[in-house]
Amino acid sequence: MEVLAAIAVGIVVACSAYLMLTREIIRVILGSLLMGYGINLALFMAGGIKTGGPPVLTGDEVGAVTDPVPQALILTAIVIGLGVFALLLALGYRTYQETDTDDLEELVG
Repeated sequence: MEVLAAIAVGIVVACSAYLMLTREIIRVILGSLLMGYGINLALFMAGGIKTGGPPVLTGDEVGAVTDPVPQALILTAIVIGLGVFALLLALGYRTYQETDTDDLEELVG
């Protein structure tokens, strides 16, 4: 299962790098969103895939539990990533309104 998830991380990061290397603003923004998702998936895989119960211990019973820290970090990263995506989308739209182009090469020169 870890190998399949590692391949998925590689595909998502490769697609995001391809999108970020294009010339249109919207593709760069979508590439940054995909990069965040790829990093979140890699962070989730760093926690490991374990089958265990919830991290609630009762009494002297200590068994296989799942670590909640990577899941909490990913949840926080998703919320922050969506906020950054909304900001980038608004900036890209406003740039398009002002310049009448979405080509990044025309914006530089």
